[in-house]
Amino acid sequence: MPDVKPIPDGYSVITPYLVVEDAAGFIGFLSKAFGAVERLRIPMLGGTIGHAEIEISGAVIMVSDVAGTDFQTTRSLLHHFVEDVDSAYKLAIDAGATPIAEPETQFYGDRMGHVLDPSGNRWVLSTHVQDVDMDEVMKAIEGMGEG
Repeated sequence: MPDVKPIPDGYSVITPYLVVEDAAGFIGFLSKAFGAVERLRIPMLGGTIGHAEIEISGAVIMVSDVAGTDFQTTRSLLHHFVEDVDSAYKLAIDAGATPIAEPETQFYGDRMGHVLDPSGNRWVLSTHVQDVDMDEVMKAIEGMGEG
């Protein structure tokens, strides 16, 4: 019998799992907003999705429709590194996300914007734009209490 890997190829040790209303619509949003590619879909009787897996730039997110008492709607905050946060932010909004905070460069070196997807999950879109020494980050934090 061949060895079975405890963590299958193509997965990380922690994988987000989102339970949403209208999983098919949610997957469509992820495709339009973030270029998600559907890897797997297990349909249930009645047309709902019992389990699906999508991939965004190599990261897997599992998704299902609400089902019974064990699979109720989840809300999450997902941090998504992108090549160009300004373009990604606009694309997400064009795909149906609600703007929360426009992209802005942070003192620790990331340019970030926040959106809320149609299922109520918050996405922090981020592009690392500058390497900042941790001493400088701590000085900036200490300076926040002054003034």
